[in-house]
Amino acid sequence: MADDLAGAFLRQHRRYTSRQVAAMTGIPMYRARRFWRAFGFADVADDAVEFTDSDVEALLTLIGLVRDGTYDEEHALLVTRSLGRATARLAESQAVIGVEALDQAGVPLRERADTWRTRADRVVPDLERLLVYAWRRQLAGAAGRVVDQETGTVRLAVGFADLVGFTRLSRQISEKELAALVERFESRSADVVTSSQGRVVKTLGDSVLFVADTAAVAADIALRLVEVHSRSKNTPALRVGLAIGQVIGRMGDVFGTTVNLASRLTALAAADAVLVDPAMAEELAGDGAFALRPMDRLVVRGLGELVPSTVTRG
Repeated sequence: MADDLAGAFLRQHRRYTSRQVAAMTGIPMYRARRFWRAFGFADVADDAVEFTDSDVEALLTLIGLVRDGTYDEEHALLVTRSLGRATARLAESQAVIGVEALDQAGVPLRERADTWRTRADRVVPDLERLLVYAWRRQLAGAAGRVVDQETGTVRLAVGFADLVGFTRLSRQISEKELAALVERFESRSADVVTSSQGRVVKTLGDSVLFVADTAAVAADIALRLVEVHSRSKNTPALRVGLAIGQVIGRMGDVFGTTVNLASRLTALAAADAVLVDPAMAEELAGDGAFALRPMDRLVVRGLGELVPSTVTRG
């Protein structure tokens, strides 16, 4: 049943073994496996008939990008991993949404497989087009941001927003209520960040990591996040940490001391408060839209002593 269902989504017959795919693409098995694993797919037995014409085409495409010099092998693997990670999360979320739709429709368990196959015929072509559309739009925006960068680092304002007491609350409510809370938090946070010219880097259920080009934009996003979530009676209080400085961008994520500092400040912030590092406080000091209040000197684990400030509306 699982194989039949997978075929409905793959929309092609499985007809090749991994050895056949490697031979058809003209590369050794170990290279074919490296790309397969980079996509996030588990190894299969050498004699298992698991692969379709699309698998062969995908591998030929990747090898072509290496052979013509567009990417070296390591960068081609990085591209593959980023695609695998992004689409894995997307696929999992869409599968869960599909289950919820079947639950709401009252479809009995014995009829689920047939209903899934029918849904696949209906939704896969449209979702495929939407995926390519969204990717092109996102790529256009990302390319525009990094085209003038000379190094792998860029100066950004980084923010962490975290729900207070989430772990304790998750033990007190039902799974359905918890799922609704997470969905509400993530969707509202994403709306606030993107509508304010920021970018969501990732969400982790009870927290969101975002970046912005300036201190003022990041501070406005942070305050809006607190304001929006405080209006919801069923959402815990929010706390936000902000820092500004050099950031390393990799695989759609951000790294570096600035990111670590924002995370540490979040843990130190009070409920419904926004805590910023000294560099961001300095940039916000002359902006009448914000009011700053320095705190006592703190020792931030791994980063030394500093004097953070709380920021509110001016």
